[in-house]
Amino acid sequence: MNATIAKRRELKKMMPLLLLAAPGLLYLLINNYIPMLGVFIGFKEVDFTKGIFGSDWVGLNNFKFLFNTSDAFIMTRNTILYNLAFIILGTICSIFIAVLMSELLTKVYSKFFQSGLVLPNLISMVVLSYLVFAFLNSDSGFINLSILRPLGLPEISWYSEAKYWPYILVIIQLWKTAGYGSIVYFAFIAGIDKSIYEAAKIDGAGKLKQIFNITLPLLKPTIIILGLLSVGRIFNSDFGLFYQVPMNAGALYSTTQTIDTYVYRALIQLNDIGMSAAAGLYQSLVGFILVLIVNAIVRKVNADNALF
Repeated sequence: MNATIAKRRELKKMMPLLLLAAPGLLYLLINNYIPMLGVFIGFKEVDFTKGIFGSDWVGLNNFKFLFNTSDAFIMTRNTILYNLAFIILGTICSIFIAVLMSELLTKVYSKFFQSGLVLPNLISMVVLSYLVFAFLNSDSGFINLSILRPLGLPEISWYSEAKYWPYILVIIQLWKTAGYGSIVYFAFIAGIDKSIYEAAKIDGAGKLKQIFNITLPLLKPTIIILGLLSVGRIFNSDFGLFYQVPMNAGALYSTTQTIDTYVYRALIQLNDIGMSAAAGLYQSLVGFILVLIVNAIVRKVNADNALF
């Protein structure tokens, strides 16, 4: 009887927190979990006259479509290499920004710069694509018109030369996301006990030694967790970055084609919903397996830093 009363009291105390979390949990259920029931679409040839459940079962044929194409290697290579670059360089830039922000002496400056760094993340990819076009347009773009031409250097047709776009896309992604990604690291650095830095200063440690011997080691668990979560999406790409920013230029497909853009173009041309669902399932399964593998490696090296 006493145990039942204690449970009711505990539930009553937790009720405000449960109500506060309810909208987020409801969104997670509707947006992330209920759609998982539709994974069977990836194994069907969807015919709207028969309905989704009445459509013919085709097994793994939809998955074969992804790998039988001549672009299979290109789009897989691009997806993986770009995401590896985004994870590694993005983490370095985010930590660098967070450390610089933590060294600002006044909170007013800190909040001002923090807001400015987060702003690029709020810009739509559609708007960003036209900002990039204003810089790279062959006829009136800022780079050709105001930099290369006055210096007498040969002008570049940016939207027809694929070799420049790996660098352009990485720079755009870092500019857009590094400031936003630094928030988590900045919040963690702000929570580090200041007495540790004071003791290090007394021992003669300068700023660089404090960063490399205190800040970065204490950030390691956070870096590993965020890295594991990023690895889970290594087979997914930002559709807007790879489709809208290059303006869907066919000459750039060798360096801008990813699994997501390929599926979209195939879906527009073939109207094959089953193939699109198969691609999404493939990306999710591979991402899940990669998270398990990387987490197992981390757990073997240091169990305290593993995600689970």
